[in-house]
Amino acid sequence: MKLATYKDGSRDGQLVVVSRDLGTAHYATGIASKLQQVLDDWNFLSPQLQDLYDQLNAGRARHAFPFDPHQCMAPLPRAYQWADGSAYINHVELVRKARNSEVPASFYTDPLMYQGGSDDFIGPCDDVVVPSEAMGIDFEAEIAVVTGDVKMGASPEQALDGIRLVMLANDVSLRNLIPAELAKGFGFFQAKPATAFSPVAVTLDELGDAWDHGRLNLVVQSTWNGRKVGMCDAGPEMTFHFGQLIAHVAKTRNVRAGSIIGSGTVSNKGVERNGRTEWPRGYSCIAEKRCIETIQDGQPSTEFMKFGDTIRIEVKGPDGVSIFGAIDQAIAAPADA
Repeated sequence: MKLATYKDGSRDGQLVVVSRDLGTAHYATGIASKLQQVLDDWNFLSPQLQDLYDQLNAGRARHAFPFDPHQCMAPLPRAYQWADGSAYINHVELVRKARNSEVPASFYTDPLMYQGGSDDFIGPCDDVVVPSEAMGIDFEAEIAVVTGDVKMGASPEQALDGIRLVMLANDVSLRNLIPAELAKGFGFFQAKPATAFSPVAVTLDELGDAWDHGRLNLVVQSTWNGRKVGMCDAGPEMTFHFGQLIAHVAKTRNVRAGSIIGSGTVSNKGVERNGRTEWPRGYSCIAEKRCIETIQDGQPSTEFMKFGDTIRIEVKGPDGVSIFGAIDQAIAAPADA
């Protein structure tokens, strides 16, 4: 099934069930008003939502209405936890190579991860408000999962069973703030503003064969200012699958229902042609493009985002239909600027 959260003036919005083709929706009133309620009591409430979803797809839901992604908050407008990994080692290799440093051997066996802010997420069609263009505004197209309860010490296989929903993420980064923060030795903070998520979150059965052992074998499309810059395959080159990422989080603590775990920037390797590396699938963040330019030309030439720029992130199924809906946003200055 597909679930979304509509704006209603409250912090947590109103849960709606969305049809498979994203054409219609129905309030989940009478079953649950908030997505977190469903995650807290999944075994009891999700079958009831599934029944409503089946009725909606069959055209039998009495109070269905046209689905509008512009009315959506993030599926979970705030969450108990947002932890983002770096599951695509190619991205890490490019960043390290661009600054002439080696990738530590441990990075290939133990995933990188940071703890992000989870008290305030951005809706899929809401502006990304940033204090200044000088901060180096970047998008990051990612896959994310929402968990149920996962016990401390869970194995990667056990952790896979804890996945409840899958969605897309735009993990906004302020690149020019990152070096000074990392130099302090305490990780990201101001460089990672609020994250945006896709209009809908979907259960694993909606993904069919594309979901394979914690990896989503579909193409993540990134369109910057109307130009498609990324068509990156999210599956084969994902070094650490979501079970491994969740198990990493659960190594020393319980993971509670409503936790969101991100994949990090979806990244694919280049191919050698005529003595030069080409990147036919493009990129899922500007920083990666700049790393490629630095490696090949000695310095980056692509600038970061400006006020008024737009970014669209979407995944389509084999039938060409959007699965999660699109993150479709503009970069904006604060209203009082």
